[in-house]
Amino acid sequence: MDPTALGAAALSEAIHGREVSCREVMTAFLDRIDERNGALDAIVSIRDRGELLAEANECDQEIAHDLSRGWMHGMPQAIKDLAETAGLRTTYGSRLFEHFVPTTDALVVARMKAAGCIVIGKTNVPEFGLGSHTFNDVFGTTLNPYDTTRTAGGSSGGAAVALATRMLPVADGSDYMGSLRNPAGWNNIFGFRPSQGRVPSWPERDAYLAQLGTEGPMGRSVLDLALLLGTQAGEDRRSPLSLSGRLDELSTVTRARATLAADDADLPLDLPLDGVRVGWLGDLGGHLAMEPGILDRCVDGLERLSSLGCSVEPTRFTMAPERVWEAWLVWRHLLVSAGRAPLAADPARRALIKPEVLWESDRGLELTGPQITAASQERTAFAASITALVGPFDVLAIPTAQVWPFDATQRWPPRIGDREMDTYHRWMEVTTYATFAGLPAISVPVGFDERGLPMGMQLIGRPRGDVDVLRIAHAYEATIGHLGIGNA
Repeated sequence: MDPTALGAAALSEAIHGREVSCREVMTAFLDRIDERNGALDAIVSIRDRGELLAEANECDQEIAHDLSRGWMHGMPQAIKDLAETAGLRTTYGSRLFEHFVPTTDALVVARMKAAGCIVIGKTNVPEFGLGSHTFNDVFGTTLNPYDTTRTAGGSSGGAAVALATRMLPVADGSDYMGSLRNPAGWNNIFGFRPSQGRVPSWPERDAYLAQLGTEGPMGRSVLDLALLLGTQAGEDRRSPLSLSGRLDELSTVTRARATLAADDADLPLDLPLDGVRVGWLGDLGGHLAMEPGILDRCVDGLERLSSLGCSVEPTRFTMAPERVWEAWLVWRHLLVSAGRAPLAADPARRALIKPEVLWESDRGLELTGPQITAASQERTAFAASITALVGPFDVLAIPTAQVWPFDATQRWPPRIGDREMDTYHRWMEVTTYATFAGLPAISVPVGFDERGLPMGMQLIGRPRGDVDVLRIAHAYEATIGHLGIGNA
């Protein structure tokens, strides 16, 4: 048995069934990392092998005495390098924090450890997580396993690559402007942005205003992803806007019976899609610049949904997308500036910060109270608008990215076709809509271009409709076996 070939749910079964030892699992994954990571730069700050094997031995002793820490018992996990890990450096991809070693775990890390995982290292990120291209001056550039001259996406780029190449059984990440969805699409896996508040963040400097980013799961299957989501999710009283409804781990860790416990009721993931309605947004009537072939691959995905009994209907925003974008920029400037402006104020530190971060931060310092209030009102109007739009549908569908994975030596795509990108992230505008309204959204694989580069499609759900989105994605997954998920 090759443990790295198993999904997270199957690996958990094998460990608890004593078909494979935790030491064998750890050895197999570390060997896999030795084999693949050097060329891809996905996992960083890797811990000492001897220490990790000793921890795996402890897990084996517990299993021998019928003791389990949780469904992730003895499974190796590398944490996205934006989440603090006690005793293991957390750099945020910045030279300013190159040697920072936290003394406590972030809440999401603590929850995964409580479920039994062994933290083996971190996964690479862009500097401070900004930009959907994972490169930084501390660890270098994470490359796409489907073409190592191309970007892996970001900011959860290291996590996506580690998962796609079976260096990890499941991966955690976070999503602000598509950071779980973009790299998932570009690495042919699943990435899920939960409803805002579903996965609380702690510690947090601002628990009220900073409500655009969220942590969440990635998986080579929807079942694996749902398992990790169940571990990450749940109210924390220190996070006043966290959701109180339970979304616990799968009640039975099996591929045969995928049942999710939510709000004290068992909800099967395996449900027919007859009557499910999908609203197809496309390129928003030409508003979004798209490279050739992306819409075609998404149409392929929509046809698979149709084959399962879904009805697919074109639909449009009622609110002008440019209004949404302008409000988004104000929020983005405001929140980045709040965290990074104090660093940028020091000339010595400023010299070590990438220009994209400085641009956001400097723009944030120029904002006025009326501008912030107007942007907040626009966001409120958009949330009401998209909630009304998704109401008659079960999900809205839209591409995960507007370009195919681009040359890794570029910082970001300056143009899409004949349209110039006026910011470093305008080419990822397509990911802002779920974020701005706090809606759940999953990226599902839809296929490849003629060069063999992958693409994804977002399925955006109703407010707090996380489980419904997972059910639809789970049914869709059965139609894409030919796409070779996890064989990068």
